[in-house]
Amino acid sequence: MKIGFHTDAFNSAYWSFEQCLTWAEKNDIHFIECGLIDGVSWIHGLGYQPHVALYEDPLLLRRKMENYGVRFSQVDAAFPLSGKDGPLYGVPYVLKAIPWAKHAGCDNVATTDGLHRPAGLSDEQAMKMMKHSYAQIIEVAQAYEICVNIEVHGYFTTNPDRLAQMLEFCDSPFLRLNMDTGNTYIAGQDPVAFCKRFLNKIRHVHVKDVSQSLADAARGEQTGIAVSQCAIGDGVNADNIRQVLLMLRESDYNGVLSMECEGAGGPMIEQSLAWLRNAIQNLPA
Repeated sequence: MKIGFHTDAFNSAYWSFEQCLTWAEKNDIHFIECGLIDGVSWIHGLGYQPHVALYEDPLLLRRKMENYGVRFSQVDAAFPLSGKDGPLYGVPYVLKAIPWAKHAGCDNVATTDGLHRPAGLSDEQAMKMMKHSYAQIIEVAQAYEICVNIEVHGYFTTNPDRLAQMLEFCDSPFLRLNMDTGNTYIAGQDPVAFCKRFLNKIRHVHVKDVSQSLADAARGEQTGIAVSQCAIGDGVNADNIRQVLLMLRESDYNGVLSMECEGAGGPMIEQSLAWLRNAIQNLPA
């Protein structure tokens, strides 16, 4: 298993993507995940956002990243596909992300549903719409040999029965799962049981803990956490993360464990990195 991080850890620090590359090199991390921006943004253009725009040349960016010893583990094109705007905005966004990812040397593109029940649609209507959307997306993903991962993050994906249906939308090895330890927990699920059920579908993993205060206030009420406000290992989800790591290792998972926690300019994510490295090293035989 390899360790990486999502650049959203440095949103609040207003870092640029290149600052994240520097941090990765300094901390001997060789995998990075970021969001994709479809268009232009003043805050990104001024260097205050740690994500990458689709107008940036992916091959030149790939070469720059190689100079830091870093490559993409996944790029995030997770505009919610479950609502009425999903086919209009989400599908074209993902379809642009797939060839961009191929040229950038990235094998994975993240997708997801919305945080809440979609307005104006029944659950069955939304599922039917998403099935059609994923059929379009996977047709392109197969051509580029890019894995499209459904991230556990929303109303449908944190429901294991619905997620099982979604993972069967297309009979393709290019439709897989991005497991998330924090989102499963905050949604009221058991991350260990969740991981066990979908173990053979997991392609990429988000590792995040949950603070006691957030768990007390929101567990079972929310479906996703943008960025955890506590270091990995400091929250109520730490033991679940250890068990998930053991399960992944025993299943010969050789993908990336992407840390998602508040970077705060460095200290909290550095603490998370030390904990995660130690946890992996000390998994029982």
